[in-house]
Formats: sequence, C-alpha cells, structure tokens
Amino acid sequence: GDSSNSNNNAPYSDNAIYTENAKMRVKSFLEGSNHGPRRRNSNDRTQEQTAAETAAQEEQRAKNNAPIAELFTATTVMFADIAGFTAWSSVREPAQVFILLETLYGAYDKIARRRGVFKVETIGDCYMAVAGLPEARKDHALIMAKFARNIRDKTSELTLKLARTLGPDTDDLELRIGLNSGPVTAGVLRGDRARFQLFGDTVNTASRMESTGLPSKIQVSPSTAELIKKMGKSHWLQKRKDEVEAKGLGVIQTFWLESRSNYGPGGSNASTASSSFSDSDQDDDFEELDEKTMRLVDWNVQILAKLIKQIVVRRETCETRRSHLVRKTSVYNRGPGDAWQQADVVGSSKVAGSTVLDEVQEVVELPEFDSRLAQSRRDVDTIELDDMIMLQLTDYVSMIAVMYRANPFHCFEHASHVTMSVTKLLSRIVAPTDDVIETTQHGTAPLASTLHDHTYGITSDPLTQFACVFSALIHDVDHTGVPNSQLIKEGSPLDAMYKGKSLAEQNSVDLSWKLLMEDQFEDLRKLICATPAEMTHFRHLVVNSVMATDIMDKDLKALRNERWDKAFSETSRLGESAQVNTNRKATIVIEHLIQASDVSHTMQH
Repeated sequence: GDSSNSNNNAPYSDNAIYTENAKMRVKSFLEGSNHGPRRRNSNDRTQEQTAAETAAQEEQRAKNNAPIAELFTATTVMFADIAGFTAWSSVREPAQVFILLETLYGAYDKIARRRGVFKVETIGDCYMAVAGLPEARKDHALIMAKFARNIRDKTSELTLKLARTLGPDTDDLELRIGLNSGPVTAGVLRGDRARFQLFGDTVNTASRMESTGLPSKIQVSPSTAELIKKMGKSHWLQKRKDEVEAKGLGVIQTFWLESRSNYGPGGSNASTASSSFSDSDQDDDFEELDEKTMRLVDWNVQILAKLIKQIVVRRETCETRRSHLVRKTSVYNRGPGDAWQQADVVGSSKVAGSTVLDEVQEVVELPEFDSRLAQSRRDVDTIELDDMIMLQLTDYVSMIAVMYRANPFHCFEHASHVTMSVTKLLSRIVAPTDDVIETTQHGTAPLASTLHDHTYGITSDPLTQFACVFSALIHDVDHTGVPNSQLIKEGSPLDAMYKGKSLAEQNSVDLSWKLLMEDQFEDLRKLICATPAEMTHFRHLVVNSVMATDIMDKDLKALRNERWDKAFSETSRLGESAQVNTNRKATIVIEHLIQASDVSHTMQH
C-alpha cells in the first residue's frame, strides 16, 4: 500500500526508467527460452550484459519486489487446437499420444522460429503463440496469419505420414485456429516452475476465436481482420456467414482466413484441406479414399507383424523351430506335410453340412505356464521378418480391405478401429498391474508366473494375442451394412447357407479363412502356425472371437451366460480341474475384448 505513495512522489523520469527496466526483465527472461526446447542457463545472456549490471538489477528487484511484467500494446495472439484429439487419444497408448504431439509441436516450433513468432505454451493439444513481443513489429497480424496457415498445412502433411504408424483417424486430425489482435499483459508468474504468461481480453477473445471455429479453419477477430486489410491482404479474408458471441464483447462478425487459391468460382471457400492439395484434386474422391485405405493397411500390417515376431520368439525358445523360419522361407516344407492340412479343422467345409457356428467352443484351451519359456525370451526387436513374409502379410491385409464394402459403419476403417482397441486392451492385460508387482516383490511367485495366473494364460501365449487381433481385422468382412434379421427377412442366400444363425459373422470367417488358405499365403500360414495343434488352436480362437460379435443371437447369449455361471459360481465348478476353469475364464475375457472394442467404436466420436 505504501508503494503507491512513493510512486506518486517520484519524478516522471524514474517511472520511465522503471518501465524500461521492466521490459528488459521480460526480455531477459525470454532470452534462451524463445522458439525452442533449449534450456536457460547462466551463460544464456547477451554479451553487453555484464556481471555487475546483472547484480545491480537483481539487487534493485529484491529492493522493490517489482514483478516481471509489462504491457505490449500491439500483438496478435493465436490459439490452435487439434480437433478430434480427445477421441483419438482415448484409444492410444501414452507413447503414441506423445509421438503425435512431439512431432506436431516440433514442426510448429521450427516454423515459429522462421516466422519470428513467439511460442507461449502448450496445454494438452492446444498450442498458444503470439507475434509482436518481446520485440515490437507493425506486421504482427500478417506474420501470425502466415504462421497459422503454415502450421495448418503442416498438420495435414504430418498426420498423413503418422497414420501409417499411429493408426486409424490419425489422418483425420485437423487444427482449429483462432486469431485476435490487441494489447496484452506479458510477464512471469514467479514461484515454483515460474513461466511466462499472457493476460487480458485480447487473449480471451483469441481463445474464443479458436473454440467457435471449425476444423482446418482459421477464424480471425474483427481487430485482426482490420490489420490484415490495412496490410493490403483483404483478399485473404472471407466474412463468416453466422455471427459469433464473444465473452464481454457480445455478438461480433468474424472472418475466415484463407489464401486466394482456396476460393472457388462464386467466392465460396471450396476447400478446407491442406494447401498441399490443389483444388483440381477435389473430385478425385476415389484416389483419396484409396490412399487412406492403404495407410490403414500399412498400420494393420505393422500391428500383425509385431505379434508374429512374438510368436517366432516363443517358438524359437521352445526349440520347435529355428530362426531360419524367419529369414529363409525357401526351407519351408511345401509338401503335403503342411500343418494346416494335417490339422483336424481347416475350415467349416471340412465336415459336410457343418457351419462356423458349429465350431464355437465353450472353453478354448490355452497353453499351461512353462517356466523355461519365461526364463529365456529373446528380444522381439532383434527379429526381422523375411521380405516374402512381409509381402504376403501386406497382400493379405490389402485383400481383406478390398473385401470390405463401403458401408458407413461396417467398413475397413471400422475394422481397423476394432483392431486398435483390441490391441490396446491386450496391452493392458499383459502389462503387470500394481497387485502383480507387489505379489512378486513379496516373493510369493515369479513375475511371469503371477502374470500368467492373473491373465488366465493370455499373457503367455502370443498366438492367442495374434488371433484376437486377427479376428478384429476380419470380423466384418463382406458385411452388407444391415443386421442379420434384415438379411433373413430379405431372403439372402446366406440364410440357407448358415441356417438362419449369425449370417454376417459366419460369412466373414469363411471368406477370410478361405483367403488365408490360398497357395500365395502358404509361407505366412506356416510362420503363424507351425503344427496342427497350433492351427487348430488358432482356428478355435478366431471362430469364438468373431462369433462373439453377434450379440443379438439368443442361443449364443445363453451359452455365454451359462459359461459365466460356471466360471464364477463355486458350486458349478465342483469336480472340475483348475486348468479347465482358467481356460473358461480366458475364453470369456477373449470374447469380451472384441465385444467391447466392436461396440465402443460407436462412442469414440
């Protein structure tokens, strides 16, 4: 309170010196932290700033406890939010989320350095930046407009590339950007983890411009639009048809920021996509869809290939096969000794008149725990699949993609979503929980054994995990887009073929299995399943998993309820071995994985 009196008595020149010192303190704090991740350190100072000057400034600051803050009267603030990020990240691993954000933010930072834009902070999937400070510039609105267009286009470019490794919907992510110009208070909130921040109505309005905008659009406030017009770039602006309500300002007229090339014949904004694509490409929907499908194919191939490597590692540890199965496919047995041909079940046509539904198992048998396998495990990253295997896997997934119809929901993109969800849920199952780790630390059992018991054996069998993901990929192949009840009502040929039960699901299994049994995928088949027992196990898992997606069939529902009662009712398990009960629980978990993943896709948008 006393400081106000002393300020009133001070001469004007002292106030001017104080203002200049405040600006110097703000700039000093920003030096070394601007435009990049490099850390501030004691050497990060200008050559003109001597040790004596620094000591004097620190002494003066301590004396009057002056905050590090200043008013910058001419700035343009930008907020950029990744539209669709929340739904996208909800089905990703934490590492995948950070790969996306680090890739995008790293690219934005480089553009900011080139444009002379100051990055303020990132909050989750929101990127905040400002032009016009710490160094004042008259063209701050123009610079920020160019920066906003640059990062929007860069986002489209990078998400297309990342889709091949991060999976479905990555290439659908877009920036929603808002700009506003005006004065801001800039300063450092001191204390633990002190950081530079902006305050004021200009910031609030910029945030409002972003939140009321549209994906892949840049919405600018009237103040920013006016500055852009003064710079001779009025053709960049298009008046928004509907008005926007801004807190404290009421209803205002905003503008879309676009380049001239994005306008079609009537002056309408014909494209909101990245400028990497010209307007002449807008009618080429098939080619664009094909590119998107191929990115999904590549992603699915990577997921399946990783699981196949885990199968190979387990097989090598068992010493039933050698590493030449991976790198030298020419040594495969291509004769009648093929394990897939020797197995008891190679398809629903094996037994005349039988259907896929007839193969559903109440209990799918999983391998018992083997301590020798747990003690000696080769690193999956050291496995390199042969080019022939990768080619066959890619061809198979590509053909599966073609076999999906262009339905709004039951399509290849949906199958990829289910695959992604199953993969994530499996990763949660096989990762040791706190309870498992605590049990291990108390010495009651080795980690691998405890984890095996907690997951009912799923974590110990990579073939089971592969079957779960494979089933997710193929579960809606050739789906017509209508429910089974409608197919029966319309007299579909599938009705007679599958005896009026689970028509779409059985058809998907038959078509996908028939494709896998073709000669061109022989090497791939033999790598997945090397013995008749493995093939039969794989078939049982696929059948049970895909049939589990038919949640409307009353008989299947009754079977699941009965199995649940047996698994978790003490009286029903009398006289039953512990292994059978464990396998029954594992079967329940496996079916629930794909059921939850299939249904949850409807709630991820």
